[in-house]
Amino acid sequence: MKAEVVWQKSETGLAFEGTMDDGRTLHLDGNGEGLSPMQSVLMSLGACSSVDVVEIMRKARQPIEACVCKLEAKRAESAPRIFTHIHAEFVVKGDGIKEKHLARAVQLSCEKYCSVMLMLVGKVQVSSSYVIES
Repeated sequence: MKAEVVWQKSETGLAFEGTMDDGRTLHLDGNGEGLSPMQSVLMSLGACSSVDVVEIMRKARQPIEACVCKLEAKRAESAPRIFTHIHAEFVVKGDGIKEKHLARAVQLSCEKYCSVMLMLVGKVQVSSSYVIES
C-alpha cells in the first residue's frame, strides 16, 4: 500500500490532498475547511470497527439492519494533542438480535480485529459499549 499527500499551496492554507496508489483521494485540512487529520483517524476507527461488528453479526446469522458507531474522543491539552481517550458506542438495529452475539462482536473487534484500534493500544484509553434497538 502506498499513498502520497500533497500540500495545496496557499498563503494561509493547510489543505492537503491524499491519493492512494489505486487513485482514490481524500481531502484533509488543518484549518477546519475539511476533515482534520485527527478527525479522519477517529472516523477511521469507527468505520474499521463497524466493518468487523457487521461481518461478525452476519456470520452469526443475526438479523442486523443497521449499525451506527458513535465516537467520543478526548485530546491532550498541549502539543502533541494526541487522543487520550476514545469511547465507541455501537448502536445496532434489528428484530431478534441476541445480546450475547453483539457483545462478542464488539469485543472481538476491539481486542482482535480492528487494525486502527489496535494501533492505538498502549497510547490511548479505548472503551466501548453497545445498544440494541428493535
